[in-house]
Amino acid sequence: MKTKTLFTAVIAIAGLALSASAANFPDPPKADAMAQGKSTIVLAGGCFWGMEGVFEHVKGVTNTIVGYAGGKANTATYEQVEEANTGHAESIQITYDPAKITYGELLKIYFSAAHDPTTLNYQHNDVGPQYRSAIFYADEQQKKLAETYIQELNKARAFRNPVVTQVVPLTGFYKAEEYHQHFLDRNPTQGYIVNVDIPLLNGFKAKYPEYYRK
Repeated sequence: MKTKTLFTAVIAIAGLALSASAANFPDPPKADAMAQGKSTIVLAGGCFWGMEGVFEHVKGVTNTIVGYAGGKANTATYEQVEEANTGHAESIQITYDPAKITYGELLKIYFSAAHDPTTLNYQHNDVGPQYRSAIFYADEQQKKLAETYIQELNKARAFRNPVVTQVVPLTGFYKAEEYHQHFLDRNPTQGYIVNVDIPLLNGFKAKYPEYYRK
């Protein structure tokens, strides 16, 4: 279950503070060619409420869906995923316009403002493999860009500890229950949202005002 405490919020803020400032954070590698039309990326990094709360406010993002990735369809329910034995991670599917924001820029936000990529199988007080840091790639170019960027982040020592984010193939993305969708926007006074996810969103806004949209 998600812990809803002020202590969790402190951990959230402290964890992301371990990264370099926005001005010094390494830029992602360039793609060989820019994709045309709409593209998607599937990311995991702790509670999907907070991840979606950040990315639905990124310029160039046209849609976000929270769900489950890494396991099979018949175990893709919140109750089963919370048991931590399905192989699923709480994830977010991001649809974006590559002419306005690139895959690499989304990864930069993901690593530096949306979660702590150096914690293994936990974020804040949420513990278990369902909260792991993972990039689910759809093709070889996404895989190459993600792996290269992680190498660059570790080489630059962007964080005090090494990045532990998994880079694994996307075998399926399963939409979560409707009440989880856009949870932050629909439940701004809920305890976990107030203590963890709104500070996360505000941190992103302060760090990257050029990427933020209302």
